[in-house]
Amino acid sequence: MSKRDYYEILAVAREASEQQIKSAYRKLALKYHPDRNPGDRQAEERFKEAAEAYAVLADRDKRSLYDRFGHAGVSGAGAGGFDPTVFADFSDIFAGLGDMFGFGDIFGGRRRRNGPQRGADLRYDLEISFDESFSGAETAIQIPREETCETCKGSGAAAGSAPEVCSACKGSGQLRYQQGFLTVARPCPTCRGMGRVISKPCQTCRGAGRIGRERKITVKIPAGIATGQRLRLYGEGEHGTAGGPPGDLYVVIHVQEHPMFHREGDDLYCELPVSFPMLALGGALRVPTVKDEQEITIPAGTQAGARFRLRGKGMPSVTGRGHGDLYVVVRVAVPKKLSHEQKQLLEDLAKTMPQAPLEASGVDSSEKPFFEKVKDIFG
Repeated sequence: MSKRDYYEILAVAREASEQQIKSAYRKLALKYHPDRNPGDRQAEERFKEAAEAYAVLADRDKRSLYDRFGHAGVSGAGAGGFDPTVFADFSDIFAGLGDMFGFGDIFGGRRRRNGPQRGADLRYDLEISFDESFSGAETAIQIPREETCETCKGSGAAAGSAPEVCSACKGSGQLRYQQGFLTVARPCPTCRGMGRVISKPCQTCRGAGRIGRERKITVKIPAGIATGQRLRLYGEGEHGTAGGPPGDLYVVIHVQEHPMFHREGDDLYCELPVSFPMLALGGALRVPTVKDEQEITIPAGTQAGARFRLRGKGMPSVTGRGHGDLYVVVRVAVPKKLSHEQKQLLEDLAKTMPQAPLEASGVDSSEKPFFEKVKDIFG
């Protein structure tokens, strides 16, 4: 299924300003946030969809690529791609709203920025072969992510020193202002809302407390997985801050097309060319399945388009409960070249067949010819 236009998702014009895009995303994020819609899968998907759109349109470079090339310009269009923004933790976007109106923790118990925070979730798009989706497999992927700096243990401070309480905000990470009846809170500019300042930063991470690394992860692909399904690897996302838990890694599967089989649910379909003599006279025929061959019986007078069902020869269910079926659809194989003898035999056969265009030899002779039926319908 094609992805929706990002401007359509946020309900903004293509020439919308950055502030308009941010405002539109805030409204959708507040409406569909998982904390406000527990257990609602549709709301969760709408929230992630809005987050993905915002992650692109809020970035000038990504927005420029999207405006020029559409989704292909920001998705990499390759076999495997890494996009850390789609599942990022967007809780900070609610911070200004809660503090501005004095609502405190109304948006799902928001934590202070200088407290433990969960790491961001990550996404990896993985392309696999049709055979791998049928049988299951294991594959290794490289994931770039932010990890806790081992030198400073995530503090950001050099050895022998420690972060100090910000003197401007007294460690709260916020400065409050009185405006009439309202108390307005803004992030402290001195410590950037962290509540702590680092006078001697760690040389390894330059005071960030985290460093970028690539991690090799083995992914187990279950048999029967389909395009669009995702695997969740708990704790393999970015590391949290201030002792917070890590996020998760979502591996989104893309299965390559098979040259012969077409999948619908757990069932498979394939078209098999069969000669006219076989369809007319009937006989036994060996047909391919994903792993082997099976013999089917073609009854005499079989029409083109007839389906034959091979039970249990489809895709395995990703839940591990049985297999789908394989449907073989027969088509007439018309040879492009004929020998002189074959041509003569067909000409002799044609002389014995009815000449009306649609009165095929397999049709019950008691039925009215096609053109007589048309006359009956339209008078």
